Amino acid sequence: MENNDKINDNELILKTNFTVTSADTDMFSRIRPGALLNFLIQSAIQSADDLGFGFEGLWKHRMFWVLSRLTMEIYRPIKWGEKLEVLTWPKDIYKLFYLRDFIVEDKKGNVAVKSTSAWLAVDLDSKRPKHIDGIEADYFTQLNNKHALQEFPEKLEPVEGTDMFTIETTYFDIDLNKHVTSTRYVDWMMDTFSPYFHANKYPEKLSVNYIKETGPQEQILLKRSKDGQCSYNFEGLNQEADTEAFRGKIDFR
Repeated sequence: MENNDKINDNELILKTNFTVTSADTDMFSRIRPGALLNFLIQSAIQSADDLGFGFEGLWKHRMFWVLSRLTMEIYRPIKWGEKLEVLTWPKDIYKLFYLRDFIVEDKKGNVAVKSTSAWLAVDLDSKRPKHIDGIEADYFTQLNNKHALQEFPEKLEPVEGTDMFTIETTYFDIDLNKHVTSTRYVDWMMDTFSPYFHANKYPEKLSVNYIKETGPQEQILLKRSKDGQCSYNFEGLNQEADTEAFRGKIDFR
């Protein structure tokens, strides 16, 4: 990692295989968006580990990764039993954001999903994001012309919600970092709709902004507003900490 030898482009692109299990799907045999996000996150973790700036690599610098923003375009519902290949690569650095893209292909090589994401490297002591010292910058910028989605992960605005939902975090919402895992926020947004709604609709685009971590036994007030014919904006407020926890947006087809 710390030498100046340029790595081959193909070595920066990780390909990971997944099979969609019944635990990953909804009642209509379609992959849950939260489970799809989990596939992307797991591939990102593996890619960072392989390239030397994963959990252990950053821990040496007393830092850790935080997913800050993600935008995902879903071109068709992926079904139970499908075999998928997730391609991911570190794309660029913009200010304090480390950008990473994803493409999900089915067994025939057809693109089912494209996604772009922005991550922060957070200092363990100050809890503030900063650049990583001592790791070759080319690893993050060499593929800056290779895009799954060209646009930057969407920055979402505050929501004047007309629908309100109260969420109590539970034991299995919490990950090994002792805060709500990234995929659960997507599950919470999807859970605000009825089974009848889901029977007739499926997301075609989803964006999430993670603003402030949510801890065990904390309560979220989730606001939802409709934007257009079938687009919804979300904002989660942490009642105990009196802070914004996250914002989201889902466009349904």
